[in-house]
Amino acid sequence: MQFVQFVRDAFALLFPELCAGCNQALVHQEKRLCTHCIYNLPITHFHLDKDNLAARQLMGHAAIEEVDAFLHFSSGSIVQRIIHQIKYKNGFATAELLGELYGQQLKEASAFESCDLIIPVPLHKKRLRSRGYNQSDYFAKGLSNALNIPTDCKNLIRVAHNESQTSRSRPERFENVKGIFQLNHPESLTDKHILLVDDVLTTGATLEACSTILLKNPGVKVSIATLAFTK
Repeated sequence: MQFVQFVRDAFALLFPELCAGCNQALVHQEKRLCTHCIYNLPITHFHLDKDNLAARQLMGHAAIEEVDAFLHFSSGSIVQRIIHQIKYKNGFATAELLGELYGQQLKEASAFESCDLIIPVPLHKKRLRSRGYNQSDYFAKGLSNALNIPTDCKNLIRVAHNESQTSRSRPERFENVKGIFQLNHPESLTDKHILLVDDVLTTGATLEACSTILLKNPGVKVSIATLAFTK
């Protein structure tokens, strides 16, 4: 056993795992993010204020119960670097870790206690095949681990491979996601309070499109939680 540990330590020394936030080598027992980056995450604390900025972003659209986001996103920030790692550099384990950290925080918010199911915003199968994973699935898994709420990553699906939202205006984003989601088994969601999750809330167009489909089912309530929020 001592030899095995020696080999592991030697491998870690030669090929250290790097922090997804600052790209520095992680030290013993650090996972995915270094202690410094975790301590300096720009947490929103939106869960303490029902009328938060993220909630206002979706005001007047779908009838959402609660809207929350874990981190503030800004250009060039640590959060942008982390999101990039999560989406494009096989950073699914980082997404799960942040989901767990966020889930611990959401335990302070009584509004989320009644959630029955966590559903991540899906990728189209073409993009999923290209990327190899859906980062929101892993974010949902982390939340599930912390909140003890089951996930369903198969029911809500994206049936159209639309272009990226990144360079689109707010009206274009809402138009771009019309009619691109559907449910495989809508009857299974009857009377459930669903926590819909995604990586970043910008205009809320994608989340509204998903919520609209979910809310067509009898007795369904929808709350939203995202990893990051950007104005």
